[in-house]
Amino acid sequence: MLPILDGLRVVEATAFIAAPLGGLTLAQFGADVIRIDPPGGSLDIGRWPLADDGRTSLFWTGLNKGKRSVVIDTAQPEGRELAMALIAAPGEDAGILLTNLPPRGFLSYEDLSALRPDLIQLTLSGDRHGGSQVDYTVNARLGVPLFTGDAQANGLRPVNHVMPAWDVGTGYLAALGILGAERHRRKTGRGQHVKLALQDVGLATLGNLGFIAEAESGRPRQRIGNDLFGAFGGDFACRDGEHLMIVGLTGRQWRGLCKACGLQPAMDALGERLGLDLSQEGARFVARRHIAELVGPWVAARSKAEVTAAFDANGVCWGPYQTVEQLVAQDAECSTANPLFQHIEQPGAGRTLAPGLPLDYSELGRSDARPAARLGQHSEEVLHEVLGLDGAAIGALIDRGLVRTA
Repeated sequence: MLPILDGLRVVEATAFIAAPLGGLTLAQFGADVIRIDPPGGSLDIGRWPLADDGRTSLFWTGLNKGKRSVVIDTAQPEGRELAMALIAAPGEDAGILLTNLPPRGFLSYEDLSALRPDLIQLTLSGDRHGGSQVDYTVNARLGVPLFTGDAQANGLRPVNHVMPAWDVGTGYLAALGILGAERHRRKTGRGQHVKLALQDVGLATLGNLGFIAEAESGRPRQRIGNDLFGAFGGDFACRDGEHLMIVGLTGRQWRGLCKACGLQPAMDALGERLGLDLSQEGARFVARRHIAELVGPWVAARSKAEVTAAFDANGVCWGPYQTVEQLVAQDAECSTANPLFQHIEQPGAGRTLAPGLPLDYSELGRSDARPAARLGQHSEEVLHEVLGLDGAAIGALIDRGLVRTA
């Protein structure tokens, strides 16, 4: 882990993607992130995909790397009091809670701030009213599945995107939101309840990227299949059946593509025939079908290796279409050759390839990757360290079923 947030303590009570990702990000920056889970684990403890043992969630372990784990039975009043004491424990760099569970009971901001007035709590919800939403339902409401997919698709049957973009954006914003509130507390001495809604992150992103203004103007986004919107880009098949995504977005990328394919004279003639200046990205989008009719045969006449050599020699922006299995087995970027990755020993899953934080600091380097803890692995350690409980007191809590260990 990076030492940037060394000493900062964040208590996390979360499930699924966005909130655990926020905690993971803080942990990778060096914060001490302590998960509070109920006996048996949180809602996502068995979320697919699973390791070969059929029990360990690769999803859960991936999002909870480098955190400490405490298991407390918060269904019991004494368990709730214990969890609240842990959240509101003293310390200049403590008193911070991240959750996407309902903010009541031991997660009530009002009750927690009564114990510690400068408490910082970030509560993540589905929508701004506190309702339940997930990435798929937010995406549907935003209209994205209705302009995703084949341009020739019949009707308006939606096409869902499988990458949870809003969850990912919300997770990183949650980490930033906590750091913003912590900076405010350092300047003013005051804590606060920060609320963040998954749906609002989606709406904000749609607005920031121009989709909302585009719809207001009466020109709503249409389906364009695998084409790049607003410039030239699309998928093309090589002679050996390999598919590539080829992009000519910037002027340099466009000139490199024309040079690599030897098509500059043909492109100049095409632009003249169509009355378009193909040095402009918007014009390339208008002429994308005509451009593809020139680029496609050139790619189709060559193997992937031949196309790769020509493209790389001329600075073309391109990428191979490949499965995740191919990525893991064949692509050096998804291996320890890339300093993003390390092999870790993950309990329940064995030796796995795990990423650290993508940031690379010139003075600090990169964060290392650490395994996710076993449920309750740090219960005794945290209760002694944070709350000052001795072995006898902790043993009594364990005997009464209020605390569980790994």
